[in-house]
Amino acid sequence: MLRRSLLIVSAAALTLAACGRGGEAGADPDSPLLVGATAVPHAEILEHIKPALAAESVEIEIKVFNDYVQPNTQLAERRLDANYFQTKPYLDEFNASRGTELVTVAGVHVEPLGAYSRRFRSLAELPDGADVAVPNDASSIGRSLILLQDAGLIRLKDPTNPLQSLRDIAENPKNLRFRELESATLPRVLGQVDMAVINTNYALDAGLNPARDALTMEGGDSPYVNYLVARPDNRDDPRIAALAEALRGEAVKAFIAEKYAGAVIPAT
Repeated sequence: MLRRSLLIVSAAALTLAACGRGGEAGADPDSPLLVGATAVPHAEILEHIKPALAAESVEIEIKVFNDYVQPNTQLAERRLDANYFQTKPYLDEFNASRGTELVTVAGVHVEPLGAYSRRFRSLAELPDGADVAVPNDASSIGRSLILLQDAGLIRLKDPTNPLQSLRDIAENPKNLRFRELESATLPRVLGQVDMAVINTNYALDAGLNPARDALTMEGGDSPYVNYLVARPDNRDDPRIAALAEALRGEAVKAFIAEKYAGAVIPAT
């Protein structure tokens, strides 16, 4: 009876251990690579390369997010193997504020940031005291303010600092009134403000055409490249290397050029 009890306990322990290993994304090197992404364009690009990767015996599963926090949180917690949605300034700020150590693997594309309005057709029409919504995360608001400075709407104390805040505005001749909002909500409030600065992935997801609808946009030389990101312990995983190579390949560059018509630009 004692021996039978010990066998039952041992079997239960083995089962729990197996469950613990399976709880980590990619714990089995033969399992699919679980990649977090925002819907447009990241998940679309990943879907495009799935067949080519499968032909190399690399299976990927795509988990779509509608925010910027959870893809990094779940990657740090080993619930994802990699993610693809963010710029390096955003990643650096996230690591510094959350105590994580996520790392870039490969730069894939640039999404030029744009300012949009449903009320006005040009920046010149913006009235004095206009309400302007901007993303509320540190890297995106800095990028937004640099865009507005380049458009001649404001002047910043240090235009080279990528982590600007509203306190860094030195001159605001139109007395623009800024509202800091979650990036994902900006397309939904576009009709409630005079202008909103919107990340291109959310603009595309909302049916906006940056080349046609943006009042002003970053140029193609924007330094805000979107990266494939992993952890220090798995950045050299051969499956992640294969994914990075595919994302940087000519087939993806051609897909981006055809599908997004300048709203998304392959990284050099």
